[in-house]
Amino acid sequence: MTTSATDAEGSGAHPRFAEALRDLGLADVIGQVRRFPEATRTAAEAAAAIGCELSQICKSLIFAADGVPVLVLMDGASRVDVERVREELGAGRVTRARADVVRESTGYAIGGVPPFGHRTTTRVLADRSLLGHATVWAAAGTPYTVFPMEPKTLIAHAGATLTDVRERTA
Repeated sequence: MTTSATDAEGSGAHPRFAEALRDLGLADVIGQVRRFPEATRTAAEAAAAIGCELSQICKSLIFAADGVPVLVLMDGASRVDVERVREELGAGRVTRARADVVRESTGYAIGGVPPFGHRTTTRVLADRSLLGHATVWAAAGTPYTVFPMEPKTLIAHAGATLTDVRERTA
């Protein structure tokens, strides 16, 4: 068994994600991964398991912009405004990506998609709402694992463009 697999199994992080952390010089984050006995596929489930505010969850959502996958990082208390994403990307049409597209482009299942460490390189947008916290929690490659990170660091390592793409409240 490789060191990578051993570290990932010990932390609960997906092996590809643990490898990405090491490649980015973030190996210390592997030890901060939390694994839960019940799935934390939704932001609400993750926040309840961690004991944090819903807005401290960083959702990694895949959309299709004119058929091309794009990752949107959004706080757990907000919803993505697809029209704002379309405008930001200059796309003709933006829709939620199908589950098979999510797995194919990221290498992870919906509910466990981390903000980086994907199988393919995609364009990444991060909503400014993530900056409202000292720490946010994101999936560590499985529906059972999360990790904490300072939002600016997470956004930088995801290679994200900081933008405003959440739904406006009335």
